Amino acid sequence: MSDDIPPERATASAASKPIRILLADDHALVRRGVRLILDREPDLRVVAEAGDGAEAIEQARSAEVDLAVLDIAMPRLTGLQATRELAALKPGLRILMLTMHDNEQYLFQALKAGACGYVLKSVADRDLVAACRSAMRNEPFLYPGAVTALIRNYLDRVRHGEENADHLLTPREEEVLKLVAEGHSSKEIAEMLFISVKTVHRHRANLLHKLGLHDRLELTRYAIRAGLIEA
Repeated sequence: MSDDIPPERATASAASKPIRILLADDHALVRRGVRLILDREPDLRVVAEAGDGAEAIEQARSAEVDLAVLDIAMPRLTGLQATRELAALKPGLRILMLTMHDNEQYLFQALKAGACGYVLKSVADRDLVAACRSAMRNEPFLYPGAVTALIRNYLDRVRHGEENADHLLTPREEEVLKLVAEGHSSKEIAEMLFISVKTVHRHRANLLHKLGLHDRLELTRYAIRAGLIEA
């Protein structure tokens, strides 16, 4: 047994297969440094590398990987675009964003695209290994600034009434909202829910009043934010 690996870590490593990682970054030196961080851990192994988002997708198709670690800013396909495609291609694949951008917009886009973690390159030597293990436990990993951003976003939504509104809607109002947002007419909604057109109109008026909105377009935007329909 190697002297530089504690016995308990070596035992854990032997008992289970290492996490197979796809690493994508358009800078070879960055990939080399990140690979050194990952490969020195007995439970982590980089098995594929890519220089851009499109190549990352090709590698994911041909290699057996459990986790993808993607840079955001890459040629051909960005990390965000690759994340969306990988999430659709391999739903079980865990995805981490590794980036130099401490940016709320990128953070929210990454999470919406399907990433389960967001790690800054500036502290990769401290956070990346823990992020990989968290991802494989199906736990999100965010750096402290990202957590602050999420809390601030939530509090903004509460102040604008968006979080409280969810609890104000009745199940029937939520059904009507979803159907309105999907583009159905009042007559179609009435037939689908076995209610009168007049009742549909009343539900719709109640929705506009409760949510502080003005028309179908605003209702649709709210339904997208609330996750009732996809954008």
